[in-house]
Amino acid sequence: MSLLTPVFPAEPTLFPLTDLAITSLTGQDRAKYLQGQVTCDVNALQPGQSSLGGHCDPKGKLWSDFRLLCLEDRLLMLTKPSVLVRQLPELKKFAVFAKVEIGENHGQAVGVAGQGTDGWVATRFGLSQTALIEGGMAVRVEADRWLLVSEQPLAIDLPAGNESLWWGLEIKAGMPHLEAVHQGEYIPQMLNLQALDGISFTKGCYMGQEIVARAKYRGANNRALFVLAGQANEPVASGDPLEIRLGDNWRRSGMVLNAWQQEGQLWLTAVLPKDTEADAQFRLKQDEGSSLALQPLPYPLID
Repeated sequence: MSLLTPVFPAEPTLFPLTDLAITSLTGQDRAKYLQGQVTCDVNALQPGQSSLGGHCDPKGKLWSDFRLLCLEDRLLMLTKPSVLVRQLPELKKFAVFAKVEIGENHGQAVGVAGQGTDGWVATRFGLSQTALIEGGMAVRVEADRWLLVSEQPLAIDLPAGNESLWWGLEIKAGMPHLEAVHQGEYIPQMLNLQALDGISFTKGCYMGQEIVARAKYRGANNRALFVLAGQANEPVASGDPLEIRLGDNWRRSGMVLNAWQQEGQLWLTAVLPKDTEADAQFRLKQDEGSSLALQPLPYPLID
């Protein structure tokens, strides 16, 4: 059986993003407040700019990763909804001491992907790169794939796609999306946030900063995010354990971060030891008939 791959549609296609939460920060201290909480350099962002980032506990372990959007009057943090139960109280913990308001479910996000999407965005919004649009922002995730966030629903007359394909394309692109089952498990470098410009090592203090810096400057991190693909017989979910083949035996190696399945084919992201051999064989612990192999990351891993 040939390996099915999450592929771009043949034309610009609209994807509803229901599995995406939007947290808003408003008030004059919003950037200053968030700067002291997260890994990315919030103060460096101008309206119309975006960054990936991480929100850590004092031990440097992630409450969430996120995509941050800087609008004229607010900051928007895009995360998986499952992390909010634990993450939002942590984010709000010190807000009483600053002029900042933090709210949930602000606006709507949709994805547009497919061959010709860059041209469609240029025609519709006059954009070739991430920038503000009326009531929100358009973020160029990669060639021919855009994320649109707006206060009001956008009237977009495009063919509708299945949301699962959008998340499959995220997996193929090596993008991390932390779920609640992983909270407190990983430092930001384990999700490759340093390779995705989601960590500033010069911005100064933030929650967990000493641990994150130590992992870089003392080489204390030995794990990274990898993309795997293959076959599976059973449904796969975030948090499912992976096993690696060592001779005739199998040994626990990591956990599924995100997964995309179609017709018995499986693509997933997982945090594994950085020295994992390129030809290593994997399977899902609960599915002994499954078979997975590493796929090339579309970006270089850096410390």
